[in-house]
Amino acid sequence: MLPTQNRLRRREDFATAVRRGRRAGRPLLVVHLRSGATDPHAPGESAPPSRAGFVVSKAVGGAVVRNAVKRRLRHLMHDRVALLPPGSLVVVRALPGAGDADHAQLARDLDAALRRLLGGGTR
Repeated sequence: MLPTQNRLRRREDFATAVRRGRRAGRPLLVVHLRSGATDPHAPGESAPPSRAGFVVSKAVGGAVVRNAVKRRLRHLMHDRVALLPPGSLVVVRALPGAGDADHAQLARDLDAALRRLLGGGTR
């Protein structure tokens, strides 16, 4: 499970990541990354933690399938959130094929998208 301090919850934060961040698309998902964004709501001068949010529409499948995809993505991001720069906002949007994909396929696409956004991969 993704810790509470690493969850993206506010609509404004989702909008900031999608509109002002960089994007990497894969066959099963699209990842939006706004790196190093400062959080005006965070108290103090310390660097805010990286946060991730997920968008899984009805095009992915019914409620059971959507929730399963969200659980898989949250589990995958739990291990990868430490790789992100402090204060980053990440939105992972599942595409229709994600409902039929297994855990390994989602992990492969998520890793490829994050690698590209963090500067470690090519198109």
